[in-house]
Amino acid sequence: MALGASLLLLLLQRALITTVSDAADGRADDVAAQVSQVGIAALSIDLAKTTRSSQIVQVLDSSRQVVAASSARAEPAALTQLRPAADTVQRAEVGEMPLFDDDHDFLIVARGVEYGGQTYTVVVASSVATQRATVATVTEYLAIGFPVLLVVVGAAGWMLTGRALGPVERIRRRVRGIESSDLTERVPVPQTDDEIARLAATMNAMLDRLQAGQATQRAFVADASHELRSPLATVAAGLDVIEPSARGQAWEELHRLMKGEAERMRRLVENLLLLAKADDAALPMHRTDVDLDDLVDTEILRLREAKRLKVLSDVQPVRVVGDPLRLSQVIRNLVDNAATAAHSTVRLSTSERDGTAVVTVEDDGDGIPAGDRLRVFERFVRLDTSRARASGGSGLGLSIVQEIIKAHQGTVTLTAAATGGTTATVTLPLP
Repeated sequence: MALGASLLLLLLQRALITTVSDAADGRADDVAAQVSQVGIAALSIDLAKTTRSSQIVQVLDSSRQVVAASSARAEPAALTQLRPAADTVQRAEVGEMPLFDDDHDFLIVARGVEYGGQTYTVVVASSVATQRATVATVTEYLAIGFPVLLVVVGAAGWMLTGRALGPVERIRRRVRGIESSDLTERVPVPQTDDEIARLAATMNAMLDRLQAGQATQRAFVADASHELRSPLATVAAGLDVIEPSARGQAWEELHRLMKGEAERMRRLVENLLLLAKADDAALPMHRTDVDLDDLVDTEILRLREAKRLKVLSDVQPVRVVGDPLRLSQVIRNLVDNAATAAHSTVRLSTSERDGTAVVTVEDDGDGIPAGDRLRVFERFVRLDTSRARASGGSGLGLSIVQEIIKAHQGTVTLTAAATGGTTATVTLPLP
């Protein structure tokens, strides 16, 4: 504001001085034209009639004597020592800031003119007193109004900023009151559709994600505890009866039972650790060239050795870059699920399609309802609880498949098969 006020005064002074100077130039041109045409006869009478009160006009001869003047007070002596040549103009020095310089009351313009073989000087002195008073008045108004305006603008800025940041303070108080034990509260969203409203909406979206993550974590812990309770109870019961049955057939049956439960517990713990690493975005990967067709051929041989199901295959050579152990685990989990669900036939295939590697595992079982094809990828979800327990499943297989494929920038989907069962399709980017 101070810079603006200073610039205003400078521009005002320049405009006023330019106006005075232009008027003096015009008056000097008029008088010089009159001298060049008719000389100086009766010039004083014409100057007295036509010269405004804020100007003084003199005509000097070559000896610097006043030969004509616009008023009696201008007759005794020349107003300036300037002596320009004919048809040239000179100006008196009036200071760099004429309207702020009290030592110079007039702006002087001198113009040379020739008549009758003699060079005359037309001098026009224009008063700057009125312009100086104008600048002084504006300066006084600025000096009075500037502090008042500054206070008004400061108070208005304070009030407007306070109102603008009021929603931020309400958001801060609400966030401070939200505890980790209860993430159901949300921050208020102003009805302004501005940056603060978008900030509040973003914070609520973040709280939604935190609440969903907390719910998932609690469900994960509860399900893990439930899954671990069963093998632990079996082992504890076995320990209770091991002493009376230390020999004979009972011991052999108990040994097989406890060994199976220990293996089930081991797999469950390994799966839980793998999912925990995936949640931390730190799933370990040892990437190298992997022939998916070799991994699928291994699973085909394993199924055929079991001689329980008919195994069909359509395996084409496909190579990707990834972790061979993790990808083998993906195919093993999908094949085990298909073998468990199938009535008589399992079909495996590999191919390249649209720049991706595709692995499909199809069974002719009862199929998965369309509404459950996404839900089965959640942890501890089992659509057939009794069969999953009988086979040692814990509902983590498809979750592990999804995390491993995601780490390889691929996708896994479940669709209905033509045989009535389910087709699991894995797509991976080609090198």
